[in-house]
Amino acid sequence: MIYHLMTVLQDSLGPLRVFTFVNFRTALAIFSGMIICFALGPWLVKRLQALQIGQNIREEGPVSHQLKAGTPTMGGLLILAAVLVPTLLWADLTVPYTWVLVGATAAFGAVGFADDLLKIKRGKNKGLGARQKLALQFLIAFAIAGVLFWMADAGPYAGERGGYTTALTVPFTKQMDVNWEGEGEARRQMVDENFLELGWLFIPFVMIVIVGASNAVNLTDGLDGLAIGATGIAGATYTVLAYLAGNIAIATYLLIPFIRGVDETTIFGGALVGACLGFMWWNCYPASVFMGDVGSLALGGAIGTLAIVVKQELLLAIVGGLFVMEAASVILQVMYFKATGGKRIFRMAPLHHHFELKGWSEPKVITRFLIMAVIFAMVGLSSLKIR
Repeated sequence: MIYHLMTVLQDSLGPLRVFTFVNFRTALAIFSGMIICFALGPWLVKRLQALQIGQNIREEGPVSHQLKAGTPTMGGLLILAAVLVPTLLWADLTVPYTWVLVGATAAFGAVGFADDLLKIKRGKNKGLGARQKLALQFLIAFAIAGVLFWMADAGPYAGERGGYTTALTVPFTKQMDVNWEGEGEARRQMVDENFLELGWLFIPFVMIVIVGASNAVNLTDGLDGLAIGATGIAGATYTVLAYLAGNIAIATYLLIPFIRGVDETTIFGGALVGACLGFMWWNCYPASVFMGDVGSLALGGAIGTLAIVVKQELLLAIVGGLFVMEAASVILQVMYFKATGGKRIFRMAPLHHHFELKGWSEPKVITRFLIMAVIFAMVGLSSLKIR
């Protein structure tokens, strides 16, 4: 909104032209997200305490976690405000990718909000049923996939260089239509030769990526500051990737897909990073507030959608390697438990609880896991040159 006001005034006030630069507005989005968290954090914590909206701790969890019972939860509302408000203030709202990300984040946040609210009313962590939650998540992801599929076929920028595509980008391989020429069928043929074209399979693929990312972040949210820290690292990585993918010169040089207008999503990415940094202030060990499902589902949905939008979908498995480890530990634990009639691979899943039960202190687990998150992000970024 402020961006559009500045573009109107820039002809009469020359210095306002600085607002046309994406990197400047991204910096503003980062600071705005942080300021919102710093300013509203104390009020929200007190409000949640007054409403007695506290965290219920599972009895089967680590004994040390029982001390956290009653800590205010649903702090994800603060994250949503810190992501969405700066995006709406500083982003170019005529770019459709911005609305895709805003809609995805808000919708997954709404599912998490409903789940948290039911847990508070019913008690004993009885929120939405697993099937209900997954059904809602897949419905939202289907809508996102449908919009992007339409954009690739007939939406803005379709049929021209930099248009969105349903083709899949494979990390560490040269898959860029650098010698792009022509339009319509000529372009489609060239894209098919350089990419793995998914066609209609793009829709279920997008649904799996987004829902998987949302639930992986949710599973990682078990220790103070772990999920928000890892999300901030992944968010910063994809903010860089969004800027690179939206710059035709850089994208051509790096042999990555050029997506016209996607550089505008760096404002969303910046707001996400700012929100993570700001919320970490209140969520670091020992946490003053938990994000709840309203935060974790929204953050995961946002990261998954951002990965799809910038055409670095498979790279998310590397950049978000920590989330993959956490989710995989749960899946393997359940499968092995059922197959062996009660035996376990890990002392407890998700994986961070396994190391807690091995004797690691919570701060040690958090620090070491975040170090791994940084390493995963660095490996992901290295894929831009290792081809």
